[in-house]
Amino acid sequence: MPKLAKGTLFGHVHDFLKIYLPKQRRMSVNTIVSYQKALELLFDFVKDSNALKLNEITFDMLTADTVSAFLDSLETQRGCSISTRNNRLAAIKAFIAYAAAMDIMIAAVQIELDKVPKKKTEEISAVRYMTEAAVSAILAVPDASKEKGLRDRCLMILMYDTGARVQEVIDIKLRDFRFGKTPTATLLGKGGKVRTVPLMEKTVAHLKEYISSFHSEPMQNSDEHLFYSVIHGRRNPLSNDCIGKFIKRYGAAAKENCAEVPDNVHPHLFRHSRAMHLYQHGMDLTLVSQWLGHANLETTLVYAHADTEHKRKAIANATAKNDPLFGKLNPARFTIDDEESLKRLYGLK
Repeated sequence: MPKLAKGTLFGHVHDFLKIYLPKQRRMSVNTIVSYQKALELLFDFVKDSNALKLNEITFDMLTADTVSAFLDSLETQRGCSISTRNNRLAAIKAFIAYAAAMDIMIAAVQIELDKVPKKKTEEISAVRYMTEAAVSAILAVPDASKEKGLRDRCLMILMYDTGARVQEVIDIKLRDFRFGKTPTATLLGKGGKVRTVPLMEKTVAHLKEYISSFHSEPMQNSDEHLFYSVIHGRRNPLSNDCIGKFIKRYGAAAKENCAEVPDNVHPHLFRHSRAMHLYQHGMDLTLVSQWLGHANLETTLVYAHADTEHKRKAIANATAKNDPLFGKLNPARFTIDDEESLKRLYGLK
């Protein structure tokens, strides 16, 4: 493979991802993957929009208009949240800042991209989640008599039961499970934070069935990834895109039989759904926050807000429009933004 020329766009990309982030900044693998994904998506967008080859992209093509159009496409075409959009923008700006520090000629690009603002989000934004019936309908789609169906079903069950992020499921290894009296899975989260979550008996049964079919090596101390694909005779961890594609496909198939299945089902919906169901069944919000591995309780408030809004809509649907109560069922009355409610959610009351 030819060496990348120093000072070129992709020369800087290589040094940013392979040297600067891991060796100088000592960032976690998952953080680096997030930066890598943001740049990959951006370059694919520029390439496709201009009918170019990847190696034909240059710094001067990374204009404010181009990056803004790319960020808009994340929301409209890929269904990404505003938070994800802003994270992608932050990664792009971090790379450009690095490149500008290496080459003063790129400073003009950095100034250009400073024009692109973060998109404002509500303090507590709505969260999408699936009903328990929708989750069950999706899990019933894979044909477990076939290897891929068995793998895909087990992956989705594990993702739902643990509330894991998709990268946490990709990274999980055989040694991360304990199937004793209290079965658990250990997950490596954002920023290298480790958390251990309990597993339901049914999940353990599915895991054992899957492991017996896909793994012959002992589990204890094994660095083998739980889920993998075989390419040219070698095991490789599943990719984020691979998981996203088959989950979307299973979601579309399940929707034909269950109207509660939402459009465009994606991996993170399983995490949101599990957290929402635990909260609705009485788990304290502080415990939900710890279980999800959230750094701050504020992040978990979306579930309280979504549940309150869900109840408001249910009451509204059950109340006749000519009923005097109907006019009082406005969203503002149920929005969690007053200090007393927040204090209770924070555990201060």
